Amino acid sequence: MKKKIVYLLLLFTGTSLIHGCTKLKEKVLDESSATGLTEQQVAEGNIAPVYALLPTLFQHTNLFSLQEISTDEAILPYRGGTDWGDNGIYLSLHRHETLSSDPNVNNTWNQIVQSISRSVTAISALSTNNFVNAKTFLAEARGMRAYYNMLALDLFGISFKKENPDATSVILRGDDAINYIKSELLAVEPLLDNTTGPGRMTKAGVWGLLAKLHLNAAVWRDRYAATFTFRPDDMDKVMEYTDKIISSNQFQLAAEYFSIFDNNNHNNKELIFAIDQRQDLNGHNRMAYFSLSGDQFPLPSVPNANGTDGPAITPDFYQSWVSAYGATDPAAADPRFYKKNLVIPADSCILGTDFKIDRGVLRGQQYGLIGGRNIPFTTCGTGRYKIGKLYHVTRGKPTLPVDFTETINFTVAGSDYFTGYRVEKYEFSSATTDGRNRGEHDIVILRLADVYLMRAEAKLRKSNDAAGALADVNIIRAARTARIVAPPLASMSLDILFRERGFELYWEHQRRTDMIRFGKYEGTWTEKSNTDKNKRLFPIPINAINGASNIPGYLVQNPGY
Repeated sequence: MKKKIVYLLLLFTGTSLIHGCTKLKEKVLDESSATGLTEQQVAEGNIAPVYALLPTLFQHTNLFSLQEISTDEAILPYRGGTDWGDNGIYLSLHRHETLSSDPNVNNTWNQIVQSISRSVTAISALSTNNFVNAKTFLAEARGMRAYYNMLALDLFGISFKKENPDATSVILRGDDAINYIKSELLAVEPLLDNTTGPGRMTKAGVWGLLAKLHLNAAVWRDRYAATFTFRPDDMDKVMEYTDKIISSNQFQLAAEYFSIFDNNNHNNKELIFAIDQRQDLNGHNRMAYFSLSGDQFPLPSVPNANGTDGPAITPDFYQSWVSAYGATDPAAADPRFYKKNLVIPADSCILGTDFKIDRGVLRGQQYGLIGGRNIPFTTCGTGRYKIGKLYHVTRGKPTLPVDFTETINFTVAGSDYFTGYRVEKYEFSSATTDGRNRGEHDIVILRLADVYLMRAEAKLRKSNDAAGALADVNIIRAARTARIVAPPLASMSLDILFRERGFELYWEHQRRTDMIRFGKYEGTWTEKSNTDKNKRLFPIPINAINGASNIPGYLVQNPGY
């Protein structure tokens, strides 16, 4: 009898994990066709697809849009009446009026369920592989399956239990989904170590996911509750797993906040779990150019690498910084808000190798390289470039300054190219050959600051330990010493902690989950007044429901859609 090895998934559809006989295509190698491949090569060929879709899942039009543009942190208007219209999907997303046909919802769903399918196939294949690291790979695949199921539970209210690639997935909700995910993470934790991170699942990564699972369990058990019941045993587990990470002494808070998001962040000691997209892995840097102006060109060597005038922060989120620091400008009070790199006089020259755009929240008149796209950059000597005030030249408005305003909304005036303060959190790649793609920074999924914040929240929710929570938050604030140091907070409450999570984790794919857990998601902010609790979940894509129609009642649409 020939031994068959499932080597590599080639094609998946959005419904591939639903039923064993759907359009799932695999390349199956038997002993004869696998001649020349070692067990190691086969094992690596099976584990690689488990991680492969993460960069796409975290693209600006997938998970970022769902987790950030649906909140008070990010807003994306119909720019200038010509850009980012997209049939109104970003306006609807922000207003909590998303439909089940929304392409961003559909794409995010597809990436998640395809990744679960890849994990299931890898688990099946690796269970019989004799490579010395196959058991570790198998544990990683199970851990990643649990992670993808956590995302599905958070976003869509369901998880998929499936062990055999040929079987039909069992749909799990509420406690059943939580217990399944927890059991999987607990099963693989002893089999993993902490030497392969941050780009792969590790023991510490599992601890962090377990902490998040228990922290959000109150929401995921009773999605539409008027108030959530945070059980003491869950909060004990949050503290247990966050303690494990902190006491391991393997991770360290970064002195320079923005180094966490630099091009070379793969070895940053704050990262616990991240998407490894260094340039040789064909990553992308959409997180770096998404919010920038179309007339901001971060790379002198690549004149086609500019921004896209995408989302900005809402005035509401900006005012949370203003309220926290009063008369002191947030840029002077908190190193997480802004980092100035272009410390030069206006209309001066700079070596191309020294040119770096500012980071963080970008406000007011912007300066940078003059030219770009179809206009050569203005130079002033060998290797030197003219720096000056920027105008919306690429938009055909050469007299309109790139002067970002606090005001941004869905009116004609509030949707212009200059409206809204922008965010440049991730560094624009300096090694890319095409500017907008092949960025080398890792995208953060879990880092140490979040661990401290989760522990602080558990302390507050279990026993109102404000002193313990305050100490954890102030540890983070005190650690950012590279430029300015944020003053320690004097008191702590759930509202202050929510604000602090916003300051520390803004634009890191967490805001929607946080807003729901803190009871803020039905609130009112710029261009959003919908208070419908049903919008705590996104609709299951209509294509997925139709694709599963051969099993009556299998995929049931979430309430309100």
